[in-house]
Amino acid sequence: MGYSTMTIRFVCLAIVCLVTFGPKAEAAVSCGQVVNNLTPCVSYIIYGGNAVPVQCCNGVRSLNNMAQTTPDRRAVCNCIKNAVTSSGFTYTRFNLDIVA
Repeated sequence: MGYSTMTIRFVCLAIVCLVTFGPKAEAAVSCGQVVNNLTPCVSYIIYGGNAVPVQCCNGVRSLNNMAQTTPDRRAVCNCIKNAVTSSGFTYTRFNLDIVA
């Protein structure tokens, strides 16, 4: 699957997440915020590279700062799980090592 196809699926997923998992009283972090912050990481997670892109690190840092409560962390986790499942992306040990 090409990078542009993955990007299109990621954007579509973001829209679905916004509708399904929009801001709720118990969680201040929306799926749209998760997608916006982690999109710079997609290429690195799929293909790897010599170094993590600065924009990816900044997005992860920003998301970490936003998700300070248990409901926020659960919302972020659920969004990521749904994004991976809905994208059709089959991850390998290589991808899991990169994500870690």
